[in-house]
Amino acid sequence: MSQRIAIIGAGAVGGYAGAYMVQAGEDVTFVDMWPENVEAIRGAGLRVSHLKDVPEFTVQARALHLTELQQVSRQRPFDIAFICTKSYDTAWATQMVAQYLAPNGFCVSLQNCMNEATIAGIVGWGRTLGAVASSITVELAAPGHVKRASGKGGAAHTVYRVGEVHGRSTDRAREVARLTALSDSTLLTPNLWGERWSKLVANVMQNGISAATGLISRDVLLDDRLRAFTARLGSEAIRTGQALGYALEEVLHMDPELIARAGEGDAEAIRHYDDHRLAEARKPGGGAHRPSMGQDMVKGRRTEIEAMNGYVVDQAQPLGIATPANAALTALVQRVERGEIQADPRHIHDLRLN
Repeated sequence: MSQRIAIIGAGAVGGYAGAYMVQAGEDVTFVDMWPENVEAIRGAGLRVSHLKDVPEFTVQARALHLTELQQVSRQRPFDIAFICTKSYDTAWATQMVAQYLAPNGFCVSLQNCMNEATIAGIVGWGRTLGAVASSITVELAAPGHVKRASGKGGAAHTVYRVGEVHGRSTDRAREVARLTALSDSTLLTPNLWGERWSKLVANVMQNGISAATGLISRDVLLDDRLRAFTARLGSEAIRTGQALGYALEEVLHMDPELIARAGEGDAEAIRHYDDHRLAEARKPGGGAHRPSMGQDMVKGRRTEIEAMNGYVVDQAQPLGIATPANAALTALVQRVERGEIQADPRHIHDLRLN
């Protein structure tokens, strides 16, 4: 009997990964909080398109409104529940699906930020795994339509990193890796926490600054002061992660120590950082994507700033590590979100922190 899979949050990442699972014949049920998205998937199907190299396709998929999940009580329970909501929705989403898990069922955080502890607080550490999606550049462009602003990562860039919280290789972790590998390259990692923090650093460097300035990634990187500020943000997050004991992986295809030293003003590190980031921005199509928090701001949605830059500030404070750039950016994004100010690059220029 095939396993039953729930995708809680059929947005950009959940929709993308889940569509490939459906295409491969897996038993997938999407559960989403946006009514128009559910109805679009039920009607025309879930459409996935890429900027290049990959043909567009559509799958017919089972989709439920939140209010319909209770019908699962009369069906086979879920074996795997991928939690794909925004970080601030993690607790209720996990609580909602927990009662519909099979006895050996478990949850997988396929999200930004550090949400495994929240999930484990509801279903237990023994039923919690993590899956990091790195540089996936996807967007829910319209109800029932996920766009990816690139082709596949493939061998050039490993997109998914799947792991148990204890770092050991298990059958269920290998199964989750098999499922994510249906959509792009996957690594079964013994270093989930290092991968998680490294992805958090990448998000800290890109998401909030897009939300505060209104710019896409390329335009941020081509502005000398904004580019320097991204290094400062990353440096604070890297030093915090190191102090917490995480073994950091590459961040945006750079050694984290290089980013940290660039953010701290080391001239040689700044030169290498600038060369790398400018080369990325100048690639055909490079940096044309708007990070997820920038997308949220444009769409008038709540951002994850507290779970990204704000989280770094909160974790650094007890360690005595100063994080003025992340604290300032968190406050700026919150002000833009509340409508007190409009997104503008001058907000970062005026901080004079770099």
